[in-house]
Amino acid sequence: MNSRPAMFDELDRKIITALTANARSSFAEIGATIGLSATAVKRRVDRLRETGVITGFTATVKPSALGWRTEAYVEVYCEGAAPPRRLAEVVRNHPEITAAMTVTGGADALLHVRATDVEHFEEVLERIRTEPFIRKTISYMVLSHLLPDSPEAGASQPAPADTPGRASDVR
Repeated sequence: MNSRPAMFDELDRKIITALTANARSSFAEIGATIGLSATAVKRRVDRLRETGVITGFTATVKPSALGWRTEAYVEVYCEGAAPPRRLAEVVRNHPEITAAMTVTGGADALLHVRATDVEHFEEVLERIRTEPFIRKTISYMVLSHLLPDSPEAGASQPAPADTPGRASDVR
């Protein structure tokens, strides 16, 4: 992958928009929509991949279809300054953690956790809290997705209106 800054124009933006909407679109379909040949679209996609603008192609799967019916975000508070490298090692050991990042504010990290049910989530939370440098966690259970077509939601039906909940998991 090249490290030079990505330069792209309006046609590249249209290609990215088309691929974001449907990564299975053919180069010919995209070209017909934006006024380019399939070959020209392919060249541009290859360049966008080479420069790191496009980092991959993926399928969005409804998590509940895989048995993941419970979802939460967990704030993690550490004793002292836990290096991000150490936090990354911990989260890699938990397949239920689908995203993790260090953050600004009071918490040191934020985890996106999926589980089969509340009991499974509790077990995951307990495993996370066994790490000696983790002081406390605060969990936010997801009740509904307000942007149901987002990759995080993994669904295409409109979300019901509801109020998010919060549970404190102080150790």
